[in-house]
Amino acid sequence: MIRILEDLTPEKLRPRAERLFDLSAQKIRAIEKAWDASRGAPVMTTQGIYTAREWTQWTEGFLYGSALLQYDATDDGWFLEYGRRNTLERMPTHVTHMGVHDHGFNNVSTYGNLLRLAAEERWAASDFEIQLYVLALKASGAVQAARWTNLGDGRGYIYSFNGPHSLFADTIRSLRSLALAHTLGHVLMGEGERRILPLDRLCQHAAVTAEFSVYYGERRDVYDVRGRVAHESLFNINSGAYRCPSTQQGYSPFTTWTRGLAWIICGFAEELEFLESVADGDLDPHGGRAKVVAMMRRAAEATCDYYLDQAAQDGIPYWDTGAPHLEKLGDWQHRPADPFNGHEPVDSSAAAIAAQGLWRMGNLEARSSEPGKAKQYRQAALTIANTLFAEPYLSTDSNHQGLILHSIYHRPKGWDYVPSGRRTPCGESSMWGDYHARELALLLLREAKGGSYLNFFRAASQLPAKLMGK
Repeated sequence: MIRILEDLTPEKLRPRAERLFDLSAQKIRAIEKAWDASRGAPVMTTQGIYTAREWTQWTEGFLYGSALLQYDATDDGWFLEYGRRNTLERMPTHVTHMGVHDHGFNNVSTYGNLLRLAAEERWAASDFEIQLYVLALKASGAVQAARWTNLGDGRGYIYSFNGPHSLFADTIRSLRSLALAHTLGHVLMGEGERRILPLDRLCQHAAVTAEFSVYYGERRDVYDVRGRVAHESLFNINSGAYRCPSTQQGYSPFTTWTRGLAWIICGFAEELEFLESVADGDLDPHGGRAKVVAMMRRAAEATCDYYLDQAAQDGIPYWDTGAPHLEKLGDWQHRPADPFNGHEPVDSSAAAIAAQGLWRMGNLEARSSEPGKAKQYRQAALTIANTLFAEPYLSTDSNHQGLILHSIYHRPKGWDYVPSGRRTPCGESSMWGDYHARELALLLLREAKGGSYLNFFRAASQLPAKLMGK
């Protein structure tokens, strides 16, 4: 259970955030010098060096997106050019990738950040280049929306790479691609010239995720605890019926993989912010604004509260709330997490993702007259950031390419490096963990400096109509 530090502010964390970006610059340059793009995308470090992992190329956008966040934080033009050049050269296949649920990860992190920085006039992008980014984001949102399982009751979901029967908790954050496609005025055209609106599929996917991926303590099964998350939900695609929870990277279908929990927290928080920019009439087909917001807020609050209860005292979670050897750690919830313990690994990447969601939820709660929850969520986010932005999580070794240490990829498959003499993985970084730590640091740094609020959609909505292709 997190012991929330009440006196933290973004201003007090500014030195830690700036130090993070000082180290981040070294890490990005080290990867650029060493990485051979023909090997695929860097995924995890092994003994401090980023390595690829054959599965899907879902992390490439985080590499170039990290450089764009670095530019945003420091105004160092090398990182803008590195992120921009590689987005133009390396990312087009991701725009039209029909086989994954990862468009919000790869394409919003690259084309989306470039468009945002251009719209904020942080660099002198030509109208043609802005239109190129707009087109890429429109296409990405449409391709992601096309990866669709229809449940036959007016609802459906974006299915995972496992196939049409599989809904992943992760995909809630990939809805960013659909949100941007809507903001930019795009539609997916189906058979018979049927217009498929990205916003409609966003709302449907969110509703199915909220119902089946998140638990609310309502006796759905004997393991129903409010805020618990199922990594994967399985459906009978012939009838549209829900069958059961499952998992790919967690310990079991009836425990909570904490990175899946973090994706839910962050994804719903961002989509709730996005809904504030959506016209009331656009939400009428889904029961109106109040119904859609209530659905998302219920899921977001339940999972935020569960995270606060299940993380260790310093805000870092272990990789799964039901990991089989947690009991050997004793009263672990009332102590800081121990990334070097010999029983179960922590997952710092889950902390980085969840902290951003908690901060955004805190701001949303403040606007909805919930001052108690607003303060609780924001201070919890700052508490987690305070832990992540310092040792033993912040990587200060110039020979280590990772930025945030003690990240876990796939514990059941044993994909994570275990140092010699130890029994559990530790000391390594992930591309998504590093990216989200940078995004969290940038969010708080902008707040500390009195800058504009960081989100993925507002700058795009302020582009002139001619640049959006309207």
